[in-house]
Amino acid sequence: MTPVRINDAIREIAFEPRLGLDEAVEKYYAPDLIHVSDGRARDRAEFGAMCAGLRARIAEGQVTILDELCDGSTYATRHRYRMTLADGTVVHREIYHFATLAPDGRFQRVHETGFDVE
Repeated sequence: MTPVRINDAIREIAFEPRLGLDEAVEKYYAPDLIHVSDGRARDRAEFGAMCAGLRARIAEGQVTILDELCDGSTYATRHRYRMTLADGTVVHREIYHFATLAPDGRFQRVHETGFDVE
């Protein structure tokens, strides 16, 4: 198992898309994904729809890993992203990301929360 990394997923899904959205989501997220962000749970279809909305609004973005740990099927990061939306709005957030990896290394369960950074 070669585990995926969240910075690669964010870049390919939102900031530097080279793949179609469905292909990018398939590459990084297991079919039985449960993604919980700030208390809101989404299955993979709902997560993909959320990503489609974001992808349509993002003009550019960068992601930086501050801390990263992978131990077996457990993966965790503290990362920051900064993105500029098509309307000029800048979003800068720090995220605490905790995941369980599927046997093939893709994200299967994700719990994350974060805060705005000035």
